[in-house]
Amino acid sequence: MTLRRVILTAIALACASVAWAHPAPFSYLDLHLDRDQLYGTLVVHDYDAAYEVRVERPDELLDPAVAARYQRQLVDVLRTRLGISANGRTLDPTWGAVEVLPDRQSLAFALDFDQPSPGAVHIDAVLFPYDPNHQTFINIYENGDLRHQAVIDARRATLDYFTGTTQGRWAVVETFVPSGVHHILIGPDHILFLVGLLLLGGSLPRLAGIVTAFTLGHSVTLSLAALDLVTPATSLVEPAIALTIVIVGVDNLLVRAQQPGSARLAGAGAGALNAGGAAVVGTDGPSDASAAASGPRDLRPWLAAVFGLIHGFGFAFVLKEFGLPRGALGWSLFSFNVGVEVGQLAIVVVIASGLALVRRRSAWLGERLALVGSLGVIAAGGYWFVERVWF
Repeated sequence: MTLRRVILTAIALACASVAWAHPAPFSYLDLHLDRDQLYGTLVVHDYDAAYEVRVERPDELLDPAVAARYQRQLVDVLRTRLGISANGRTLDPTWGAVEVLPDRQSLAFALDFDQPSPGAVHIDAVLFPYDPNHQTFINIYENGDLRHQAVIDARRATLDYFTGTTQGRWAVVETFVPSGVHHILIGPDHILFLVGLLLLGGSLPRLAGIVTAFTLGHSVTLSLAALDLVTPATSLVEPAIALTIVIVGVDNLLVRAQQPGSARLAGAGAGALNAGGAAVVGTDGPSDASAAASGPRDLRPWLAAVFGLIHGFGFAFVLKEFGLPRGALGWSLFSFNVGVEVGQLAIVVVIASGLALVRRRSAWLGERLALVGSLGVIAAGGYWFVERVWF
């Protein structure tokens, strides 16, 4: 026998030994959501069970008498590592007697939740943390039909599932509308983009229209990315988002440069002119009609819609990390977008009202604020662009 054959034989024997030592690092959870009952079955491999109860030979647990002796100890361990919630409420199932499955080298536990099927289920499970490669395969049934399959492990330990019922759709709305509000409010680049669009002022309906154009734009690309139809790299999307902020700030300066100083100050004193000349709601006096007639065209709705396409990819990255329910994809996308729109409109009301108040108090100060604010938007966007491209 050649040296090479000896080495290969040794490697094969070593691999076989390892495979025998830990043959299947898997568990299985079947969850049944029937109309009037929620129940399930958890199946764990004898090797993992033996490790937890310190049994030297895993196959000893395939003896029903031995398995029954260690049942309570196993349940105490698994109960702390398997978390299941229904409609936001943590459940404590009744664990049935252990069942030996010799052909699968496994042990099975029946789970009875003593409640009807919920609209939403949350599963949190790292059953055997001693093994970082351990996986739990999830099968979710609705009225006997397999509706969803997933794998959770140490890297992704949770799963959210929404049923196809009216209750399930409402649970999607309750989950994803607040998520949309939350993610627009914690995104400084998205907020700064909106602030840049608001700095030149305008009526509240006009500003709401600009923000809605932004929502329509990002809804398109958010949906495309969520469906995996278009998936640009993060390294391209994030710098592009920063660049949109810079462009909005520059556009503000160009619009201001094209407006006569008297028109800008008259508009500011009246409550704040937008780039097209419309007066803000709640002004102290009439708008300057001549300034409106001679002012440059307001491109902000178009900028919001077009650049919203880029920002949509940024939202998609966040939404994918949050986890999209494939069985309720349309409702989750719709609800998330509604939440984003609500958050954006809240920002409009706060920022636009504050800017209008400043302009009513001092036309000059309102003018300076638009200038300094636009320069600040450019500086922040430029910083993010450099950071995201080179660092």
